[in-house]
Amino acid sequence: MRTTVDLNDQLYKQAKHLAAERHQTLTAVLEEGLRYLIQRKSSEKSRKPFKIITFKGDGLMPGVDLDDNSALADLMDEGLDADHRR
Repeated sequence: MRTTVDLNDQLYKQAKHLAAERHQTLTAVLEEGLRYLIQRKSSEKSRKPFKIITFKGDGLMPGVDLDDNSALADLMDEGLDADHRR
């Protein structure tokens, strides 16, 4: 099908350059780009929503500071013998 499309001058130059590099026509480059965008959009729709699994409880244990990695590691290692520590 023949149609007329208005393109930004810089985008047109970049597309023409890409077509020349790939030994393709401008039409082929535009068709490939449109196919890619359409395929990407349809694959986004088919993704299942991600569900975060949470556990019941009252939040963080007393003394837990999520901003202190060292302290978190120490808390997680409590009760482990030296062979099982990181």
